[in-house]
Amino acid sequence: DLESFSETLKKVADIGYEYVQVSGTCAYDGAWLDEELKKNGLKCPITHYDREEIRTNTDAVIAKHKEFGCDYIGIGWYDFRNLPVSAFKTDFTDAIQKVNASGLAISYHNHHFEFAKLESGKTILAELAEAFTPEQLKITLDTFWVQAGGGDPAWWLNELKGRCPCIHYKDMSFDRRIDPVGYGNMNYDAIIKASVDSGVDYAFVEQDDCNGEDPFKCLEMSYKFLKSKGLD
Repeated sequence: DLESFSETLKKVADIGYEYVQVSGTCAYDGAWLDEELKKNGLKCPITHYDREEIRTNTDAVIAKHKEFGCDYIGIGWYDFRNLPVSAFKTDFTDAIQKVNASGLAISYHNHHFEFAKLESGKTILAELAEAFTPEQLKITLDTFWVQAGGGDPAWWLNELKGRCPCIHYKDMSFDRRIDPVGYGNMNYDAIIKASVDSGVDYAFVEQDDCNGEDPFKCLEMSYKFLKSKGLD
């Protein structure tokens, strides 16, 4: 509910975070979110938003994002296990053009299945990137899911240089356990360097499963690790 959403924003700000991605929350009004963000000294550069709303009600989605100063409208996933890249292009080209014309951009977030190779020998993610210009479609590269798909997060950050203003940081240990950043086995020195080199503006800490631990404790652990690496 909105009360819990408000409390969460405050707790995140109290840890020290200055930017948030709004994703998987209850329904909210754009003006309400704008007020809550300002109250906590936060900004929201990107969301994950309902795909059908983006596709069929694009103008309203743009207007809502502008209410709270959000530059990137996020698509959290697409059924690339069963649908080709051409289907995504058919579904979203009109919305992408409208969003771009408004001064905003759509950003697609990967999971592991976009690293399946197609008959072309290219991964789904590579074909998706080729289907649109970097100006048309951004990629919210999720470092954990790159690794889970058999990819190298630092390599992909460099491959998609200039296309990933917003990315996700989370860490992986044995058996694909999701850990606070810096507490797993991923090479975060290389990932951070590649993030800087490739022009990332915002790296959002995400932990899908906190393994029974307090999520805010996990967020604080990630925050302290990243601060120790010189990130702000």
